[in-house]
Amino acid sequence: MEDKRILYVSSEVVPYLAENEVSSMSYEVPKMINNQGGQIRIFMPRYGNINERRHQLHEVIRLSGMNLVVNDLDMPLIIKVASIPKERIQVYFIDNDEYFKRKATFTDEEGLMFPDNDERAIFFAKGVVETVKKLNWVPDIIHVHGWMAGMLPIYMKHFYKNEALFSETKIVTSVYSQSFEGTLDIEMINKIKFDGVPNESISDLESPDYENIMKATINHSDAVIIASDNLSSSLTKFIESSGKPFLPFASKDKFAETYCNFYKNFVL
Repeated sequence: MEDKRILYVSSEVVPYLAENEVSSMSYEVPKMINNQGGQIRIFMPRYGNINERRHQLHEVIRLSGMNLVVNDLDMPLIIKVASIPKERIQVYFIDNDEYFKRKATFTDEEGLMFPDNDERAIFFAKGVVETVKKLNWVPDIIHVHGWMAGMLPIYMKHFYKNEALFSETKIVTSVYSQSFEGTLDIEMINKIKFDGVPNESISDLESPDYENIMKATINHSDAVIIASDNLSSSLTKFIESSGKPFLPFASKDKFAETYCNFYKNFVL
């Protein structure tokens, strides 16, 4: 993977959030590629429960300042950056006071999903792409982890389809069993259609529950990784019948070799 550029876009990353399947692999996979001489960047949301002082986050003024339109509203984009200690890995944080200042990730104190999680996901996707454009950093692969990052493949294939910067970029999505109950805002599909995404491409989002969001994400990816051993049979069957190159689940002690082979032989 020497000198290959891989952009990791994740809803959660260790050490900035608690360890779980998504946050752990969103750290382990980039670290593995970094150790093999690949060039990597990691993007994640800057949730309000991330300790900025402890992790030494700082705002990047030259990247911040633009407005992103979500559902016909201008939302200011703030970019912060930090480095994972000892790993020489730079992490970029997508921030906005309206969407990410609250002291939690996805749910309130009662455990209920935030009603604007759909807009947060849209803002995150646009924020990542706009920041990478400003960096003028051309990724060979964009590897997506977690449902909050799931809008990125959709926006890459439609809203940003004419961006020359990404003309050769391939999108890989890791699909996890880590999900949520219920649905996001039922108006989510209309907010995405507002950005010129055709209805037939995102019809799964008419009922935006976890599985349907992942189906829409898979449909807009170039390759898929089954990242959980206990992924639902319905999502597993959907991936297997999608026609996309896919990698079956690989345990943590074996993922390094299998992921690299998959990148080299089925994605690049």
